[in-house]
Amino acid sequence: MMKSLLLLVLISICWADHHSDNYTLDHDRVIHIQAENGPRLLVEAEQTKVFSHRGGNVTLPCKFYRDPTAFGSGTHKIRIKWTKLTSDYLKEVDVFVSMGYHKKAYAGYQGRVFLKGGSDNDASLVIADLTLEDYGRYKCEVIEGLEDDTAVVALDLQGVVFPYFPRLGRYNLNFHEAQQACLDQDAVIASFDQLYDAWRGGLDWCNAGWLSDGSVQYPITKPREPCGGQNTVPGVRNYGFWDKDKSRYDVFCFTSNFNGRFYYLIHPTKLTYDEAVQACLNDGAQIAKVGQIFAAWKLLGYDRCDAGWLADGSVRYPISRPRRRCSPTEAAVRFVGFPDKKHKLYGVYCFRAYN
Repeated sequence: MMKSLLLLVLISICWADHHSDNYTLDHDRVIHIQAENGPRLLVEAEQTKVFSHRGGNVTLPCKFYRDPTAFGSGTHKIRIKWTKLTSDYLKEVDVFVSMGYHKKAYAGYQGRVFLKGGSDNDASLVIADLTLEDYGRYKCEVIEGLEDDTAVVALDLQGVVFPYFPRLGRYNLNFHEAQQACLDQDAVIASFDQLYDAWRGGLDWCNAGWLSDGSVQYPITKPREPCGGQNTVPGVRNYGFWDKDKSRYDVFCFTSNFNGRFYYLIHPTKLTYDEAVQACLNDGAQIAKVGQIFAAWKLLGYDRCDAGWLADGSVRYPISRPRRRCSPTEAAVRFVGFPDKKHKLYGVYCFRAYN
């Protein structure tokens, strides 16, 4: 029995000695492959989302890390490229490119973007004087030789989403007209994420509107029969994607902080639309736009229980403190309608931009 046990132990030791070299070789080979084929250039964003507002400055964070043993003394120039991702994820808009002393900003970013350059490995992009169109997702790409890597940062803007339709009435805008309608009201067409955040904040609207990705949707916080059914759950209802030229809906617009003064003009008499336009001009201002009354209401808490003309010919008034005879049930920008422009029944809201 003892001889058999001793023989078994000897066989086990011999088997281990025989295979130990093979195991070590295999293990070393795996490590060698990982080191050879692993990432030599790594790009990271410390934050995946940053927040700001129109007119502000923001830094989109991006840093890169090199494997010094892979690049040696660094004979390759490092190329840093920033692009903006579009809603269809297939196209990218050039923003800024830097390689050595060569730097270039593109289109509307010219004069507003530059690299932060806080350290040798800092590829962060600074965007100054933010516009509504700057909202979105940006890609930071770093290239050195045959190596490259990317990181994506989302830029979110403080602001307000509002539904809009023109004097013609509801469901009268194709996609391109919807885009222009928002621009005319000091706004841009809203994204799905912006509408979703507005819905979470309480926006409830039973008319479908275009969004920036070409989809048609509407937010419901209080389900009811005319708006998808009383027994449905709250949410953002999706009509899907429609023909941008032929299909007609309302639109959801987005606007942010403005650089100016929004106010109700104190005037001795009520005004027709033309008189309202002239009254603002006489006061060194312009008749206010729909986006400006929503921004003043949402972002500044502006409250006035006087109906006034706006630039699109509509009459509205902003209520931040609900009270009797002034939107008693909710804070909102109240919509009177699109009255006859010759009616001398209303005041006017003006906007004076700061230089």
